[in-house]
Amino acid sequence: MLDFDQAQTLLANAAGPLQRTEEVSLLEAAGRVLAANLHATVDIPPADNSAMDGYALRLADWSPDARLPIQQRCYAGDVPEPLKPGHAIRLFTGSVIPAGADVVVMQEDTVEADDQVRISREPKPGQHIRRRGEDTLAGAPLLPAGTLLQAAHVALLASQGLAAVPVYGQLRVGILTTGDELVPPGQPRATEQIYNSNGPMLAAMVRGLGALPVHVLHARDTEADLLAAFKTLLADCDLVLSVGGVSVGERDLVKPALAALGGELSLWKVRMKPGKPVALAQIGGKPVVSLPGNPVSAYAVYAMLVTPLMRRMQGREEIFPPVSLLPLRTGQPRQDGREEFLRVQRRVSDDGSGELAPYGHQGSGVISSLPWCTGLARLPADVLVQDKDRVAYYDLRHWLA
Repeated sequence: MLDFDQAQTLLANAAGPLQRTEEVSLLEAAGRVLAANLHATVDIPPADNSAMDGYALRLADWSPDARLPIQQRCYAGDVPEPLKPGHAIRLFTGSVIPAGADVVVMQEDTVEADDQVRISREPKPGQHIRRRGEDTLAGAPLLPAGTLLQAAHVALLASQGLAAVPVYGQLRVGILTTGDELVPPGQPRATEQIYNSNGPMLAAMVRGLGALPVHVLHARDTEADLLAAFKTLLADCDLVLSVGGVSVGERDLVKPALAALGGELSLWKVRMKPGKPVALAQIGGKPVVSLPGNPVSAYAVYAMLVTPLMRRMQGREEIFPPVSLLPLRTGQPRQDGREEFLRVQRRVSDDGSGELAPYGHQGSGVISSLPWCTGLARLPADVLVQDKDRVAYYDLRHWLA
């Protein structure tokens, strides 16, 4: 069996970024990955402007008793007149600073009467003025390629007047579930059968990562069915995920099917729990990852091993989300010969810090634990972990996004 860290690294490097790129409207850019380095096109702000509702004046014209005539009222979007000596111009947030003015006094520090204004507090040089280019300067780096665009990035891009941006093509993923015992949700089910939860689960997880589940197929436990399904997925998708049929049973036929298609296995079995039976093959330059059939195992393997590969294929700059260390609350010491990934909730401890509470039943078929948990706690192999020992915490808000 391959150690977890080795398997994660191997999978993360199983493919490079997609070669497809396209331009998308800024209104459709959120969730896409920037495919080129972008530079600022304009200075922001484009001119010195007021950070407050107030009055522009010369600092030299201020005195405690001075009453300055109001020369003009200038709103955001107006062009101000040059400021006359001994005068003030009424401004509003975003108004351009008049030529000749060197301070803005906020309206709370003023008294206006009879078209004159008295300043009740001594101004400081340059106060309440946003300087041209203090946010961004034309030509300066704006965003690097590999940025996963979110609302904040869209705001920055829009401020530069960009209507469209270059992004990597959307990652196309094919999903194949296997097993004669599975029936689709909504169909009649015999006692010996179970509903197929892996297909809908993985499709939802793929969408959650910003990729497109092109096909969600199911194959019976025959080599002919598996070969036909794999051929369809490989023709239409960049990445193929299969679930089940990768262990050592008589009907675990995924490995022979991959071999028949020319696939070479570079990984089989990982020293992790849940999720030992994992396979990686390359067929026609496309990665095929085979996950274990138990839903919890498939969930954990996808989160821990597959998402870094998907982020790399999407062209993202960051493929490994952060991992924190938190104390584990466990009623009894835990030790296993494999790395164990416990379903846990992150909670606030008595002292206000965080701690991890495991789900009561950690069986790989306990699907009810998945919506309950906030993340996975990693317990090292062959190490006794006791109550309040600090362990690695993989927050699923980050690992599945």
